[in-house]
Amino acid sequence: MSARSTAERPRNVLGGALADCSHDPLTGFYRSGCCETGPDDGGVHTVCAELTEDFLAFSRSRGNDLVTPRPAFGFPGLKPGDRWCLCAARWLEADEAGCAPRVHLEATHEKTLEVVPLDRLKARAIERFH
Repeated sequence: MSARSTAERPRNVLGGALADCSHDPLTGFYRSGCCETGPDDGGVHTVCAELTEDFLAFSRSRGNDLVTPRPAFGFPGLKPGDRWCLCAARWLEADEAGCAPRVHLEATHEKTLEVVPLDRLKARAIERFH
C-alpha cells in the first residue's frame, strides 16, 4: 500500500484497513497490489479472490480470458492459485453458477458490499471465523 495514514486507507468488507491482495502477479484496477477502486473503475474490481481452474474457465466463457498473457498491456496471464482483484458482479455471477473462487475478505474492498452480500462472501472466505 502507499504511505497513507490509517484514516485515509480504504476499508475492507469487515470494516478494517484494506490489505494487499497480490504483488505477484501485480493486481488491482490501479495495479497497486490492492483492490482499491475509484470513479474510473466502472467494473468495480474489488473482490480479492484466489483463482481456480473452474473460475478461469467460467470467466473465459463469459468473454473475459484471464489466462492468456497480453504483454502489450503488462498482463502476465493468470493461473489457479493466483490472487486477483475481480469485478464484484462477475464474482457474484460465478457464485450463482457454483464456481466462485475463494475470497480474501481483509483484501476485499468495502464497495463490494454494494453488489455482493457479506454472508455470500463469508461463505467463500479464505479466513476462518470462530
